Amino acid sequence: MSDGSVISEKEVTSIDEIRFICSRCKQILHLDPSFSNIDKRTFMELITAAKQSNPQTSTQSSVTSIIESQSEEKPFDDGPLEEGRSSGIAANQDSSQTENEAIMSASRNSTKPYTSNISFTMVGDVTNTSMDTFSHKLNTIIKLFDVISSNTSLDHPLCEECNDQVLNQLAKELTEAQSETDLYLKYCDDLKNSSPTPEELDSLGKELKSLQEEERELLARLEETENERDDTKEQIKRMKIQRDKLKTEEKEFLKLNAESSAQRIEIDREQKTVENHMQNAELQLKRLRKTNVFNATFHIWHTGSFGTINGFRLGKLPNKPVEWDEINAAWGQTTLLLASLIKKIGLQLQKYRLVPFGNHSYIQTLENKPKDLPLYGSSRFRLLWDGKFDQGMIAFLHCLQQFKEELERSNKDLKLPYKMDNGKIEDPSGTGDAYQIKLQFNSDENWTKALKFMLTNLKWGLAWVSSEFPSTSSGSK
Repeated sequence: MSDGSVISEKEVTSIDEIRFICSRCKQILHLDPSFSNIDKRTFMELITAAKQSNPQTSTQSSVTSIIESQSEEKPFDDGPLEEGRSSGIAANQDSSQTENEAIMSASRNSTKPYTSNISFTMVGDVTNTSMDTFSHKLNTIIKLFDVISSNTSLDHPLCEECNDQVLNQLAKELTEAQSETDLYLKYCDDLKNSSPTPEELDSLGKELKSLQEEERELLARLEETENERDDTKEQIKRMKIQRDKLKTEEKEFLKLNAESSAQRIEIDREQKTVENHMQNAELQLKRLRKTNVFNATFHIWHTGSFGTINGFRLGKLPNKPVEWDEINAAWGQTTLLLASLIKKIGLQLQKYRLVPFGNHSYIQTLENKPKDLPLYGSSRFRLLWDGKFDQGMIAFLHCLQQFKEELERSNKDLKLPYKMDNGKIEDPSGTGDAYQIKLQFNSDENWTKALKFMLTNLKWGLAWVSSEFPSTSSGSK
């Protein structure tokens, strides 16, 4: 290159390396190859044509700014971009000298860079391209689109399809505008050709007064409506305040209601619990009322040859020995039962007093010199004989006899199964045998049998007291 303004043919960039996007459909555009042949004269003619087509939006200042920004980068070549500098400068040097001087002068006085919103994409390899030539061509095309966009209501560039759609739309709008214009012109001609008569003027005047009166009424009504609207707004405002207050009260009420419901549920649950307890207690009370306390407490039965009370055997046999602890416990239960029955019927014993004391129960004599007669024995009983145990059993039989006599006085039809007399119990089965209650000079079999008969008489007395004194089941008296 001879100087900085000369561009060789190898340094010219092809227009295909730049891809612009349509401002409407956003499709990639392929620019016409003629964009690569835009010289300075063509560019100025395009700018002038755009200015003349829309003088209101295209101002001299916008053109000047574009020229200034153009001149900052690089002056136009006088010929096409594909040709050499020598073939274009000679033909146009004289005719464009003044323009070049104006552009160069503007470029010296302008330092502001040019910016644009045009979207484009660079494709291909530009590494071997002169950046000055490439930037110059790119800025020329972008500024041309900016000038067109600034002088129209549409953004450029546009593709062919979008451009056809815009043209069709503009043609439709132009047709409609021409139709409206024709109507307006016709209406104006009609107004010019027609002159109203005095009667029509008078009628129009009356109609005008009527319309004015109607207008005043409508304005008064409008003012009244506006006042009502203001009142309604105030009322709505007060109602909103009242609504908020009611909502707050509703929340408080719902909270109190929830608490009351919870308390009511808790009270109902407690009431049902109490009712269940009461029902259970009544059932237990009914069952207890039907229960015989003496029968439940003192169970008299037999196991073979032995009479038993609460499971304790009373007596012993040679082939079935019984521990003395069990015999003493059975005597304790028997003493407690007889003492309870005597107390229940209100009998006052003569000469004796029963003292229940577990397996060491005894009978106390009521003579001048009281003494205790034990109702318990031990394994040493046979070795060291003590007649007090026999005396105690005889005394117990006397107490049982007094109880029997009291029952027979209350009910003459009552007869105990075994007759008791002077320490003996008779068998009514027909043999007429009598069995002594004492252990001395007596066999174990006879002693055990006498104790079994004694428990049988005691069980009969227990049954009679339970039937004659029903209050026994409730524990009263």
